[in-house]
Amino acid sequence: MKIELIELVEVRLPLVRPFRTSCGTDTARHTFLLRVVTDAAEGWAEFGGDPGPVYSPEFAAGAERVLLDHLVPRVVALHRPSAARIAEALSPIKGHHMAKALLETAILDAECRAHAMPLATYLGAVRDRVPAGVSVGITDTIADLLKTVSGYLEEGYVRIKLKIEPGWDLEPVRAVRHEFGDELVLQADANTAYSLADAGHLRRLDEFGLVQIEQPLDADDLRGHVELAKVLRTPICLDESIRSARDAATAIALGACRIVNVKPSRVGGYLEARRIHDVCAAHGIPVWCGGMLETGIGRAQNLALAALPGFVLPNDISASSRYYAEDLTEPFELDNGSLPVPDGPGSGVTVLPAALRRYSVSTRALYAR
Repeated sequence: MKIELIELVEVRLPLVRPFRTSCGTDTARHTFLLRVVTDAAEGWAEFGGDPGPVYSPEFAAGAERVLLDHLVPRVVALHRPSAARIAEALSPIKGHHMAKALLETAILDAECRAHAMPLATYLGAVRDRVPAGVSVGITDTIADLLKTVSGYLEEGYVRIKLKIEPGWDLEPVRAVRHEFGDELVLQADANTAYSLADAGHLRRLDEFGLVQIEQPLDADDLRGHVELAKVLRTPICLDESIRSARDAATAIALGACRIVNVKPSRVGGYLEARRIHDVCAAHGIPVWCGGMLETGIGRAQNLALAALPGFVLPNDISASSRYYAEDLTEPFELDNGSLPVPDGPGSGVTVLPAALRRYSVSTRALYAR
């Protein structure tokens, strides 16, 4: 396979409603796509980060710079570039997992398309549908929250995740549990908003029968998560703390978590995400696939990953209408609480040219033969 073009497309899609977490409020998905054209096929990928370093130290402008100056030159210099060789070729560059994931994923998509192989098959999927949960942002009032949750349950989502932060935690969780009953599959996500000093307060969440509390402490505070796990009955799920299979193995060995959220962009791509899945499966740790407000491009690829056998909990992979009035691909629609895993070549979806034109901000070639 020979690479002929690598193109960066900046896009901005308005969200159907603002999405607020402890990191801030999003009103649009402002990110970029990477298009890789080879002599056999083309592939697409979607950057998982934000314009600013809020969820992660990585951000869009920094990723563009490292792609242009460091990552793309190393990949195009390979005699026969393939997805399996990308991680080794980029290993001298420290960090920048999201930028590396973007490049590896676009090449993987092109490679699978060239061989008429679905990405799900390549990764080892065992199911053709994936149970869908929904992430509910912080709202202005409890009444707004209950109305929002009710709407998602009516649509058929099988799990509700509530974003929490200091001052917005016990009351909203209690209200949702009381309103919708003990049968509701419910979890909370703190996005690193607390410290170990809040252990006594977080322990009060135990009374609500949550499936998990996700990433309560800082990403680099594994010791704090170990200590917190000793006082909580609610299982701790790690998200931002897990950047690799080695991180997952360490966290499990230390007792820092009982569940892992796998976000491919955060860990460097779908191949490392599969390794994290394998490590967790070997230790009996359930995993699920998190979301980053992806368009249909990233959503399709996440569905392929979430079809692996260890993904036994509902995923943050919602229908397109959860975020967008119009997607960049044909929309994904919820059916009986699940989403279909695309079975076409590569990611199994096609970027719609008219939609791409409507939401493109700029296009830049990072490499052309």
